[in-house]
Amino acid sequence: MRRLVVSLALLCAVSVSLSAQKAGDAVRFASRDLGGAEVTDALFAESRITMVNIWGTFCGPCIREMPDLARLSGEYKAKGVRVVGVPIDIVDRNGVVMAKTKADGEAIIAQTGADYTHIVPTKEMLGGFLKGVQAVPTTIFVDSSGRQIGAPYMGARSYKDWQRIIDDLLAGQG
Repeated sequence: MRRLVVSLALLCAVSVSLSAQKAGDAVRFASRDLGGAEVTDALFAESRITMVNIWGTFCGPCIREMPDLARLSGEYKAKGVRVVGVPIDIVDRNGVVMAKTKADGEAIIAQTGADYTHIVPTKEMLGGFLKGVQAVPTTIFVDSSGRQIGAPYMGARSYKDWQRIIDDLLAGQG
């Protein structure tokens, strides 16, 4: 059991790649949400800012912040902010969905009330904007033209911390 816990802790910190997505880079993808509906990067045009939270089913801090993200999703929608999740571990490195882990992710979403859109990562996403994810949770913000705003945020944050970050980003957009 101890070996499993240590392995999971190491997995949280494993680097997927050395090249990271940077501010101003385009965030492009075509995929499906957990319910099977098609989702593309066109969703960014629907909001002033999209908060993309990359999380793992094995990650306690990811799961603990999800109720706060759900609250933010509801409270900031009228201000033009959208929250989406990417459960990065529900697919293998080839982008093939692992049914058990996907079911675990769906159960976590139901338990935490994180009823915002969750995007299934594809092989192209893993080689694209998700390539530089070094740990989960990692959160990036994307503007309405599909470009990353600022640097990624690694680690979970409190509701008040995310609120301050989002308010600052909105203020910076005029």
